Amino acid sequence: MEIIRMRHDKRGESMARGYMRIKKFKSGVIGFTMCLIILSTASAYAKAAEKQLIPLGGTVGISLSSEGVVVIGMPDKMKDGISESPAKAAGIRVGDIIKKIDSKKVESKEDIKEITDSLDGTPVSMEVLRGREAHKLTLTPYQHEDGVFELGIWMRDGIAGIGTMTFYDPQTGLFGALGHSISDTESGITVPLKNGIIAKASVQDVIKGKPGVPGQLGGNFDFNDVLGTVTCNAGCGIFGILEQTELANGKTPIPIASTDEIRTGPAVILANVSGDHIGEYKIEISRVYTGAEAADRNMMITVTDSALIEKTGGIVQGMSGSPIIQDGKLVGAITHVLINDPARGFAVSVEKMLNTALDGADRKAAA
Repeated sequence: MEIIRMRHDKRGESMARGYMRIKKFKSGVIGFTMCLIILSTASAYAKAAEKQLIPLGGTVGISLSSEGVVVIGMPDKMKDGISESPAKAAGIRVGDIIKKIDSKKVESKEDIKEITDSLDGTPVSMEVLRGREAHKLTLTPYQHEDGVFELGIWMRDGIAGIGTMTFYDPQTGLFGALGHSISDTESGITVPLKNGIIAKASVQDVIKGKPGVPGQLGGNFDFNDVLGTVTCNAGCGIFGILEQTELANGKTPIPIASTDEIRTGPAVILANVSGDHIGEYKIEISRVYTGAEAADRNMMITVTDSALIEKTGGIVQGMSGSPIIQDGKLVGAITHVLINDPARGFAVSVEKMLNTALDGADRKAAA
């Protein structure tokens, strides 16, 4: 769930929160995404009005490995309190993906440790990916008093936590979740996906949201109980193939709404805010965005359900991806909460989510 700080009802600073209670390990970042979904045909989602999906609303554990090792920070000074970080001195930036050190390919933090253990102080060449551009830099390692060499980089190569499932397509096996990308908490840059999984999870506790202090879901997940594979981490959701369908068992597909069908007025969301129970809660679609305003949001919503407000205060981190249903159609997913008013937030249309999934399939086919 991303947070939006609001002042005088104007959109303010956006703080990326991919999903709640993030258990960070090996996290990666970069300014573009890789989508590798394989759909049966390119026309599978050509006409949104003809498509039917199963709305979900269940919580899952999510684990992503990033494409390469990503720089998330550098110390101002090394342990002697004088020397500058070698990486910073070489021109390395937060968000750079380390691809090679000298001629050795880098795919994990373990690769970098193996390389640094063999350093002798000689300057090394480093190849990094910055956005879509490759850069070659020269770095002189720092040597500790005990003789150990360091590059002066803080880095990750993966991330894990919980999130909410939006839909499942029983015809193709495709699922969509979150409604926004999973981003690194330090830099806010989208995790460049190498591979990922979703796993069974349950909500164990809720920190209730209040004005100025966002709430959050806390959950347990078991990555030994894999439900599916994540193949795309993009601006309006994560997508992949659901291999165990227990989240969808017994549920009926419903039509999806095209973006221009969405209207202001009453609607409901499906949300998992206790254990593995998925409840239906009343909301109001208070505004529909068009044109440039709809670039990263399609709706503003307001929670009107007294039971959900009592439980969570409204929208909390971890509910991103909760499906929105209006007039019997799946219209979209929650994506953001407003810091100063947790009963309100933003949402993305399901049509936009599906277009993102299809775009990933097209790029894969063209590769």
